[in-house]
Formats: sequence, structure tokens, C-alpha cells
Amino acid sequence: MSLDNSTLITVLMAVYNTSFSLAKRAVDSVLNQDFPHFELIILDDGSNAELSSKLLNYSIIHESKITYVRHKNCGQSQSINRGIKISKGQFIAVIDADDEYKPQHLSRCFKEMSHADLIASFTETVVNTAEDYYVPDKYDHRKNIHVDDCILFATLFGKKEVFEKLSFDSIYSADSDFYDRATKLFKTRKVNLRTYIYYRNIEGSISATLKKQRDVLVQI
Repeated sequence: MSLDNSTLITVLMAVYNTSFSLAKRAVDSVLNQDFPHFELIILDDGSNAELSSKLLNYSIIHESKITYVRHKNCGQSQSINRGIKISKGQFIAVIDADDEYKPQHLSRCFKEMSHADLIASFTETVVNTAEDYYVPDKYDHRKNIHVDDCILFATLFGKKEVFEKLSFDSIYSADSDFYDRATKLFKTRKVNLRTYIYYRNIEGSISATLKKQRDVLVQI
């Protein structure tokens, strides 16, 4: 496999009304990777006009690495599915718009591909309270499990064929569902990397919003 391919990895980032400062932090963390052979596709999932304008302008500044695509709001799963269809990379990575990569995230994940078709990894999780480390179990919403015991959407990294074969469904725990289905057809591994910084302490963030949705599910 030649590393001369400038789009060896496609990073997909779905954005919906995340503050520009956070989205820029996420984008910058991709641009600052120690692995240069990537493209970043920003999938604007129908954000407000001000954010969309800022994202577009920032993408133009870095147009050698970034492709900006806007579409009507359809949710994270469907946005990522659309991004896969236009991706150029041989491998797919994901980042949430309110999180960030450590500089070695892509290079460390890429090294794991000699042992797997798809990986998920652990995270460096930023919280306000200890309870933020826990989320409702997908099998029993009355029970909580630690995030380390979950498959997290944005830590997924794998061969493009996996993502083309198995699209994401718009359901609760879509990330875990995708990983479970992939396990039946491909070689999958949960690897001991903490090169993804997962923020669960930002009000109105993707993480906070999902937590509220999960709390509602627990009460049903």
C-alpha cells in the first residue's frame, strides 16, 4: 500500500449547530495530525446560516484538505452515510464536531489496520462529574454502563469496504449496532488507544444532547 496517496484516509465530521469555536477545534485537530495522507469532509447537517457560512469560509482556507458539504437536516447517521459515498480514502475515520483528535490519532489507528478491518478505541473522556462516565445500556435502558464499555461512533476507524457494506441506521446506539453487524462479516477489534478526546462536559454539545435523549429513554 503506497503512502503517496494524499487521501489514504477520509475523516468524516457531521455538524449540526455546534458552536464554531468547538467545530474549529475539531477541524484543527484533524489538520494537525502527524499523518498527512487524509481528506476531511465536513457534513453540515442543516446548521444555521451563520455557522454554515463560517464553516464554508474556513473550509475554503484549507481547501487542499477540506471538502464542505451542506444538506437538509437528517441526523448524524445519515450524514455520515452520505459522506461515505463521496469519500476518496481507502479508510474511513469519524470525528464529532465538539471533540478532538490527539495529533497521533490517525497514525495510531492506521497501524492497527494490519490486524483488523474495523476498530473502535477507548477515549480520553472529559467530564464534570463521575456520573458523566456512564450512559444507559442499549440492552436495558434502566442500567448504566461506563463509556469504556461502549462502542463510540467517532472512535470507529476501518477499511472503506466495511462502511460501504454496512450503513449506519438512525437508531439509538447506532455506533454499537454498526460494530455488532460488522463483527459478523469482518475482523473487528476494540483497541487500547486513548487518542480521541471525548468531551461530555459541554452544555448543548453532541454528547450532552445524546445524554438527555438517553435519559428520556430510561424514563420510558
